[in-house]
Amino acid sequence: MIKALQTAAQAIRAGEVVCIFAEGQITRLGHLLPFRRGFERIMKDTDAPIIPVALDGVWGSIFSFHRGRFLWKWPRRMAYPITVHYGKPLPSTASPFQVRQAVQELQVEAWRERRARQLPLAHSFIRTARRHPFRFAMADAGTDRLSFGGALTRTVLLARRLRRAWAGQEMVGILLPPSVPGALANYAAVLSGKVPVNLNYTVSEETLASCVQQCHLRTVLTSRVFLEKIKLRVPCHTVLIEDVLGIKPAGRSGGDVPAAGNWSVPKTAAPAVVEKSLALFIAWTLPASWLLRTLRAPLKTQDSKLKTHFAPHPIDALATVIFSSGSTGDPKGVMLSHSNLASNVEQIDQVFGMNRRDCLLGILPFFHSFGFMGTLCLPAMLGVGVVYHPNPLDAKAIGPLVRKYRVSILLATPTFLQIYMRGCSPEDFGGLRIVMTGAEKLSDRLANAFEERFGIRPLEGYGCTECAPVVAVNTYDFRSAGFRQIGAKRGRIGHPVPGVSVRIVDPDSLQPVPTGQPGLMLVRGPNVMQGYLGKPDKTTEVLQDGWYVTGDIAAIDEDGFLQITDRLSRFSKIGGEMVPHIRVEEKLHELSQSTDQTFVVAGVPDEKKGERLVVLHRLEDSRLQSCVKLLSESDLPNLWKPRLDQFFRVEQFPYLGTGKLDLRKLREMAIQLAAA
Repeated sequence: MIKALQTAAQAIRAGEVVCIFAEGQITRLGHLLPFRRGFERIMKDTDAPIIPVALDGVWGSIFSFHRGRFLWKWPRRMAYPITVHYGKPLPSTASPFQVRQAVQELQVEAWRERRARQLPLAHSFIRTARRHPFRFAMADAGTDRLSFGGALTRTVLLARRLRRAWAGQEMVGILLPPSVPGALANYAAVLSGKVPVNLNYTVSEETLASCVQQCHLRTVLTSRVFLEKIKLRVPCHTVLIEDVLGIKPAGRSGGDVPAAGNWSVPKTAAPAVVEKSLALFIAWTLPASWLLRTLRAPLKTQDSKLKTHFAPHPIDALATVIFSSGSTGDPKGVMLSHSNLASNVEQIDQVFGMNRRDCLLGILPFFHSFGFMGTLCLPAMLGVGVVYHPNPLDAKAIGPLVRKYRVSILLATPTFLQIYMRGCSPEDFGGLRIVMTGAEKLSDRLANAFEERFGIRPLEGYGCTECAPVVAVNTYDFRSAGFRQIGAKRGRIGHPVPGVSVRIVDPDSLQPVPTGQPGLMLVRGPNVMQGYLGKPDKTTEVLQDGWYVTGDIAAIDEDGFLQITDRLSRFSKIGGEMVPHIRVEEKLHELSQSTDQTFVVAGVPDEKKGERLVVLHRLEDSRLQSCVKLLSESDLPNLWKPRLDQFFRVEQFPYLGTGKLDLRKLREMAIQLAAA
């Protein structure tokens, strides 16, 4: 090895070009591996430039470890497309981390070349259904197993019946929980050339009305049974899916539902044999372009107020609008294109290697970006099955569903994992091979407890609605005789997914900070949104030179693993010092040995110091005093330690429909309790 390094150094001094594979070994994980330090020795005492080179598309070829083996697999296509991107020269003194960062940023440019080969969601769904007509596609507690062929036929039937209701509209509202009807409704909207907007049914009526108004929605597709359950007034014309399909209410005359306006379509009879046969004929015989042309409802673009949001190329066209969770402010409509979603699906597939035997658990709502991408787009594009359940808190029903359909991939939040630990048996989760969490921090205590009960350790990832949503993920280590590649580190959110680059910068100057030092996290990649709907000023604030400003404080180590240390909005400035709430929460959970969310720290106004810390908790009074005493003796700075009289017990914490803490309501509660 030393001789090889010396030979390379002599060649560079002689004016030759030396090509180095800086990772040192072919990745088995799909991630870009850490760069070895060998080239530092080669470049020692030389003045030659370092040229970063990014190879894109190699993963997935027969020469990669895709599907767990080299060579012995069928190529995806002939000829197989590979792109090579060259970057600007770096100085000879550049560190391995700096060169790796340059290559990672080149991969972002390389992924843009894939747009020419990507398919919009409608075309992907049609292609998957026709290639694998008998493969399991979806099911829920109230619906039998549905194959991809059956799903396409039912989608065509539903789209034909909704043509009149959706005529003249670019965006259509959908108010349905994670279920087979909800999935088919979204596919029907996409096949009809519409932009589905899944509305959040856990928000207030005022917030719902704001979302409807922002998208200029004229109709919302929902269900009579669902509306009766959630008791929510819909502020526009409502289309009941039972009336569209001619389903009679079971055991009642229909009842009143809390909706505004009249029905957009009259009640119809159940589909006859002729109508079903026609849907079957359209689904299986017409070319994809003809099929879509047949289902497209009339659209008067000259009267549209939103026509500027639609790009001329289909893959760049608007696919959906997802409203942000609003955990720290008012929801904003995030515009995601077909390319954003297709890129994120490809990125997830490269890291986790989905196969035809995989099955997802669809508990995240469709108004959540991970729910839309992970349980609608991913199955349609990769041919993976999904089992839906409308209530993610219903552990008693979810456990048997996971067992019955042999679910192998669980996408959830740490809050949901806590519930499943109490309500599901270890045998229920025996078929899981991937457990991925996001939306909030996964504590070591919870991860250890889940692994001890179910035999599989949950992985932590990071995402945001504006990134469609996955940005970084941990993976399981690859191990074999004399060989190991590390896919995860505890307390980290993982590597950026392929095609995504991350920068850690100073929040004020936006200049890069040294490796390992916390700073504001910026993200760039093909999955970054088009912008906020109707809010160009807000878009300009968060999209700067192609980089999305996440608002999260993070650090990155030399191996490329990211660690979220806090959110910029979750700091309190006390006596001129920035105090991170999450660090205080972590210490309190550690001292109390709690696996559940027991403490939440918030900042409230203070006349003397500007702000002070208040802790909302659910701990018993008998344990609180000992916990606060241990906190006072801990190694945290004194400024970070709230006094005992700043701890307030609450019965429960407010959560959003996505499973995340509602930080805005928590701060309001803290201010009220502190004032009282």
